[in-house]
Amino acid sequence: MNCKVEKTENANEVKLEITIEAQKFDEAIKKVYFKSAKYFNIPGFRKGKAPIQIVEKYYGKEIFYEDAFNEVAGEALEHAVEENNIEAVSRPEVDITQIEKGKDLIFTAVLQTKPEAELGKYKGIEIPKIEYNVKEKDVENELKKMQEHNSRLITVDNRAVKKGDITIIDFEGFVDNKPFDGGKSENYELEIGSGSFIPGFEDQIIGMKIDEEKDINVKFPEEYFSKDLAGKDATFKVKLHEIKKKELPKLDDEFAKDVSEFDTLDELKADIKAKQEKQNSEKEKYETQDAVIKAVCENVKVEIPSGMIELEVDNMLKDIETRLSYQGLKLEQYFQMMGKTEEEVRKEYEPQAIEGIKSRLALEAVIKAEKIEATDEEIEEKIKEMAKNYGKSEDELIKNDNIKNYIKKGVESEKAIEFLVKNAKKK
Repeated sequence: MNCKVEKTENANEVKLEITIEAQKFDEAIKKVYFKSAKYFNIPGFRKGKAPIQIVEKYYGKEIFYEDAFNEVAGEALEHAVEENNIEAVSRPEVDITQIEKGKDLIFTAVLQTKPEAELGKYKGIEIPKIEYNVKEKDVENELKKMQEHNSRLITVDNRAVKKGDITIIDFEGFVDNKPFDGGKSENYELEIGSGSFIPGFEDQIIGMKIDEEKDINVKFPEEYFSKDLAGKDATFKVKLHEIKKKELPKLDDEFAKDVSEFDTLDELKADIKAKQEKQNSEKEKYETQDAVIKAVCENVKVEIPSGMIELEVDNMLKDIETRLSYQGLKLEQYFQMMGKTEEEVRKEYEPQAIEGIKSRLALEAVIKAEKIEATDEEIEEKIKEMAKNYGKSEDELIKNDNIKNYIKKGVESEKAIEFLVKNAKKK
């Protein structure tokens, strides 16, 4: 294999001309033939038994070219990129120059390469001082949540529905006097005031009595996920079966003993406060880091290739797809719920993608400028942590150069952020 590399007229872009020897390309053709021979049905031969020369004569000599190209081109391109130390950040734009049996395979690949950020001011930059203090009401709110979690439901049969009640209802929805999909349910549990239903629906349940039937008129929001219902008037026929109310436990030492390892309410409050202070400290840390990185990025000059943005958006959508899969949903359903096309969603994510790329490039520039390095001890410590979290052996992770390099970059990024925060001026 032979490779020529040249820069194009575009910034952060290279063109590779790759030549693969005729012998290797011919071998790929034979390999593809043996893989696909069983699919060819040629008169005078049993299915899959026709020689390659006959198959080529019958279907045309180009029949195997595409698959043979795919067989060798990917590996050749990967090798060329690695050998020439090219940091590619886009999918290759491939153009075949010569493809013929018995001749060298020649093709070009245009790749966008990783840009280098030009740092502006990054030491002594001003950022707001971020501080969160635990207030008494924060502790009280947490106690209220614990009360709610440990409440019990009591059936009410001597009054009408009030806000905060749990109701059991049947309902069926109609638009233009016709029922619609998903608009019917029986013995549905609805907390009045939860805001989980269409605006206005829960308010009209208030005042209903057990076994009462009522027509409730509402309007679907203009931004409703179902385009067929968005902005339309609807009538729900509702029947009330049950009313329940929450009975909260008393906040005292007995409550503390029931819900925690503490003997007194004061001890429980102290523990809640300590945990909230720790959470606030973490919040302060991450928001300060975020503020300093954003401030540094404002002074950075860099031209981000379009392919790099495209791949970043790809990764963002993959993350969403993974999270959706846990809920049994697909990405296409997510687009439908958003009422947008994939292209529209990708466009919306571009600014976030650019911000993320710029942050990483800025940190890399700081690492280079300040000669920040991860020590062997720091890498080993992170490997131990990863091994513990993922149930892997430390030796297995240490031997994996990709993982080791990933950890090294992570440690160096952390140290760069610490350096920036330490050298920032907090207002």
